[in-house]
Amino acid sequence: MSTTTQPGGTASFGVRLAAAIGSRSALCVGIDPHAATLAAWGLGRDEQGLTAFGATLVDAAAGRAAVVKPQIAFFEAAGVAGYRALDATIRRARDAGLLVVADVKRGDIGSTGDDYALAWLDRDGPFAADAMTVSPYLGYGSLAGTVAVARENGAGVFVLAATSNPEARVLQTAVLAEGPRSGRSVAAGIVLDVADDNRAGGDQPLGDVGLVLGATLDLDDFGIDADTIGTSPILAPGFGAQGARIEDLRTLYGTRAEQVLVSESRGLLSDGPDGVATLVADRADRIRTALGAAA
Repeated sequence: MSTTTQPGGTASFGVRLAAAIGSRSALCVGIDPHAATLAAWGLGRDEQGLTAFGATLVDAAAGRAAVVKPQIAFFEAAGVAGYRALDATIRRARDAGLLVVADVKRGDIGSTGDDYALAWLDRDGPFAADAMTVSPYLGYGSLAGTVAVARENGAGVFVLAATSNPEARVLQTAVLAEGPRSGRSVAAGIVLDVADDNRAGGDQPLGDVGLVLGATLDLDDFGIDADTIGTSPILAPGFGAQGARIEDLRTLYGTRAEQVLVSESRGLLSDGPDGVATLVADRADRIRTALGAAA
């Protein structure tokens, strides 16, 4: 069954993401209001300061980026005031035509996991993001309800597979001893599970279930073959301040480079609030050049 259109006429996340990338760029602007950045910009860690920070990033991304990605922890740290600022940021992004990926890294079983998904992805819910990040480390099957909720609402999920924090390498490169992915690394097994989910979801240019694959990593070290990724969109943190180069997109992701959302946050903040729009435009141009050069 195709998921190109959901009940109520909402286009699926994969279709909307492909359209946004095609009409703008594959840039994902991270909205990360670190306490230090807020202080440097003369903003407080309160509703007013967080709202102003979010507005600056959203306005810079509008018309240039496909996606904005609020890091929920930085809003959550301010309590109720932070959630009010987050709500204002998401609404502003939607009004600007941007897709919103809520970087919440949720992951739980049964009805608990389903309600996490409803909180963030229900199109009539409190936040109504377009996608959320999730952790598969209670077993990939535990995400089935989350994926179902996402698809029912024309939304998506990005599943953590290979992440750049050094503590993750031992777990993510461990070889599975049993099950259908036996002999594969944990990360490679997740990649295959996500690809299967997208095949089951229908024929569309990008799947509704994506992968988080750090741009500072060598996928070979994690046992991941780019050709097994299928139609899964890739959320790739690590560009800019963390060291990955946009010009290396095709080297890093091979045949799947055009499915990559180039995610950058800190590197866009270095010139202060007045310089964000210029840096976002620069990154969008560089992405188009990097992908067009060898297309």
